[in-house]
Amino acid sequence: MRTGSVHRKTNETDIQVELNLDGTGVYTVSTGIGFLDHMLEQLSRHSLIDLTVAIKGDLHVDQHHTTEDSGIAIGEALTKALGDRKGITRYGHAYAPMDETLTRVAIDISGRPYLVWNSGFTQEKLGEWDTELIEHWFHSFAGAAGLTLHVETLYGRNNHHIVESAFKALARALRTAVEIDPRKADQVPSTKGSLGGA
Repeated sequence: MRTGSVHRKTNETDIQVELNLDGTGVYTVSTGIGFLDHMLEQLSRHSLIDLTVAIKGDLHVDQHHTTEDSGIAIGEALTKALGDRKGITRYGHAYAPMDETLTRVAIDISGRPYLVWNSGFTQEKLGEWDTELIEHWFHSFAGAAGLTLHVETLYGRNNHHIVESAFKALARALRTAVEIDPRKADQVPSTKGSLGGA
């Protein structure tokens, strides 16, 4: 089993993350932000990555630190679980339709963190989650996991659908990218012979 565990404690947050790349999409998530919980549950279920996230954050200040640090910790746990990245498919992409909305995500587990974000919202909040923090979560996750990550909402109107389709498309792209390629299970998928990260 390819697993990763991270305990991240600062003056702003105390986070415990555990994940299993070879799971079945079982999750236990508690961030203190209901809508973020819902999105991380979608990420686990549709990627088949087992995910446990427990956060105590300074929500009396605002949601920024909890959002950012959750993305960092999950990204760090993913990096640990991938190890030397030998045998992974490396690339993945997915389209996730949700009613009137369609989002596309493309991912390269490259070791070169980069986010391209072409999405947006017309509401300031979804539930109690500040929508300006959603892009920031993807940025934090991509940075910590060493992913080249492109997220584009091709069309959509409903803000809930837009963010949920983004997380579901990320999940499906991750599911493909972290899978072991049986034809190259003993090799790192790079002509350089290595990929960034652990």
